[in-house]
Amino acid sequence: MKLLRLNALTPNFQLPKTAVTIGNFDGVHLGHQAMIAQLKQLAAKQNLKTLVMIFEPQPLEFFKGYEAPPRISSLREKVEYLTELGVDYIAIAKFDNHFRSLSAEQFAEILKNKLNAEHLVLGDDFHFGKNRQGNSEFLNTYGFQVTNLHTIELGNERVSSTRIRQTLQAGDLALAAKLLGRPYSIIGRVQYGDQIGRTIDFPTINVRLNRHKPCLNGIYGVDVLCETESLKQKVKKDHPDQLGIAGYMSTSLFGAGHVGTRPAIQQERSEWRLEVHFPDVSANLYGLLMRVTFLNYLHGEKDYPSLEALKAGIDDDVEKLLDFRLNTPNFPF
Repeated sequence: MKLLRLNALTPNFQLPKTAVTIGNFDGVHLGHQAMIAQLKQLAAKQNLKTLVMIFEPQPLEFFKGYEAPPRISSLREKVEYLTELGVDYIAIAKFDNHFRSLSAEQFAEILKNKLNAEHLVLGDDFHFGKNRQGNSEFLNTYGFQVTNLHTIELGNERVSSTRIRQTLQAGDLALAAKLLGRPYSIIGRVQYGDQIGRTIDFPTINVRLNRHKPCLNGIYGVDVLCETESLKQKVKKDHPDQLGIAGYMSTSLFGAGHVGTRPAIQQERSEWRLEVHFPDVSANLYGLLMRVTFLNYLHGEKDYPSLEALKAGIDDDVEKLLDFRLNTPNFPF
């Protein structure tokens, strides 16, 4: 797979002829996967390369800022999942004032001249260009072959990013996994936090979210895998007497995850965090790239009246999550 930044392509840059699909691809869910499968099938028949065009930031993030819907997937995660699906190119369009002002004709010219598109695979409700002027019919008359993929359903309901956001926010991780085609996870590097957890005997790693706000809120049982080395071996090397709780993969650890703004802790400004506490672990994990997979929703974020109450609440949460791990020997879904 080759990653292209649309606004950085030189005038003489030339792609081979392509079959293109376009969208946010937030979550790269079952509907997106069906679209990619159709794209690859058509491309193979017509001897075209496959290209997926995505927007960064997502358009609603540009227009609404913090009030935009929470992200399912960061850019890194989208690129990883699309790469796994076997596309040849991913083109990232920088969504800014210039891009939002493009007419339908100007957008079509980008597809023709920069992306060398011959065949387009689009959702049946796809619109583009300033004031959403363009649609599949317009592209057809512009000279492109256009295939519209109809809605993919699961349980008599449309599979969509909106539905997955709502499912995650409701804590239904099993249904979210079905809609996504995989368990829900967040990938990010361990960064420095304020280390308050250490003061109440619950040290945590602070995993960078890479999105303005997440779809989750609350306390979760999580499986944590380091993307660059064995997490188990790293922990064993630092503290051989504190190996933690085995996760569901050969090199992962089980932990208690928290996603939220920590209302129980007084802080200068409220910001979303993903923190994971590993029972019986002491290791330097800063800078490591982690995949945190969410397995069990315990409860929403609580506003405890004191640090003592917070400590008691965390202690209870950890015990319940350890019971979950003990009573769920196999991956839960």
